[in-house]
Amino acid sequence: MKILLLGKNGQVGWELQRSLAVLGDVIALGRLPENGRHGDLTNIDALRQTIRALKPDVIVNAAAYTQVDLAEQQPEQAELVNAVAPRVMADELAGTGGLLVHYSTDYVFDGTGESAWRETDAPNPINQYGRSKLAGEQRIQASGCRHLIFRTSWVYGAHGQNFLKTMLRLGRERKELAVVNDQIGAPTGAELLADVTAHAIRAVAADPGKTGLYHVAAAGETSWHDYACFIFDHVRGLAVERVEPVSSDAWPTPARRPANSRLDTGKFQESFGLRLPDWRGGVARVLDELLDKS
Repeated sequence: MKILLLGKNGQVGWELQRSLAVLGDVIALGRLPENGRHGDLTNIDALRQTIRALKPDVIVNAAAYTQVDLAEQQPEQAELVNAVAPRVMADELAGTGGLLVHYSTDYVFDGTGESAWRETDAPNPINQYGRSKLAGEQRIQASGCRHLIFRTSWVYGAHGQNFLKTMLRLGRERKELAVVNDQIGAPTGAELLADVTAHAIRAVAADPGKTGLYHVAAAGETSWHDYACFIFDHVRGLAVERVEPVSSDAWPTPARRPANSRLDTGKFQESFGLRLPDWRGGVARVLDELLDKS
């Protein structure tokens, strides 16, 4: 099996280099050209030429435009990376019978209510990032290519930038912090996503009927405030003494965030015979890893 991995230097892409290696020959690309191969999703022609030259059996697209606030000012750039480029991948694979694995987000929903979102619920994004990610899903589905689309939430890892690492830094620098407490979701580890991706690719190879759209996130739920408190309770010797809970209205951002980011993962767990673990275990493990390195 030949696998083209795009976005190798991102949080999930970094872990995918490890998890996919057992499946076959992995060609991992970042934004910079390597040996005449191009993984920059803003360079559509070069991306298409790379796919045609490599003829992969599977493309795993871990690259994305993820700057939620900046997307409000750069909607065309977000659309190019999150929707146009994935459609190019899908079109190329539709002609060869290959499989596209693509990651999407809870931000395709408007965040209303308190129930966990199911794959059958109607999307209604409230910011440009969410709209661009939804457009990517729809273009992949319309292409007719074999695909796995994984919607996930609140991704973190030992590699790259994320909320967990930001809290660690601020916890060392400040005695008091304010963190929003009215947005609810599940912190999901990049390592977990990488591992279940490898399992899913192998399962689809044995049973093509398992392709489609799935929600994949760690079990349980928390607010950003309680997530931060969990981090600080786990790590000793930080400067932070108080973490004040505040509403999203008190912390305005250019892009609105969904209040309810819960994802129902029952379809994924049943289809692939996996149990998605509670978010706390993964966060604790990554914290221990980061502390060992510091």
